[in-house]
Amino acid sequence: MEDEVFDQILHVANQLVSWIAALAIVFGGVVPYIPQYRDIRRTQNAEGFSTYVCLVLLVANILRILFRFGRYFESALLWQSIIMIATMLIMLSLCTSVRVATEISTKRRSFTATDSKDEEIKVPKKFFLVLLKGLKITSIQY
Repeated sequence: MEDEVFDQILHVANQLVSWIAALAIVFGGVVPYIPQYRDIRRTQNAEGFSTYVCLVLLVANILRILFRFGRYFESALLWQSIIMIATMLIMLSLCTSVRVATEISTKRRSFTATDSKDEEIKVPKKFFLVLLKGLKITSIQY
């Protein structure tokens, strides 16, 4: 009797450890990206984040899903790939929106810098009047 209870307890404990391990496998790859996402969103600066890493992880996880059609592997790895693809797409979306907003604000600054009077082309008035006389224009209406 005691052996059956002990076996049931071991079976439940084994199942519990298996479920916890599967959840750790599925969500363990996403956890490091949570602070990065929050930091990029808070500072609106994505300069320290490499989109090439996202590309590599997207390709690797897509290939893993395609590999599953040929050789069956554990479902937790399939779910990990699906969640990692979603995470990488979310990170890429955030990074591109932040970089586009930064690029647009930088371009606005560069437009105002080119509007300075130092960079204007100044035409001497004499040259303009001589040009008008040469074209035989006597009056200019504005």
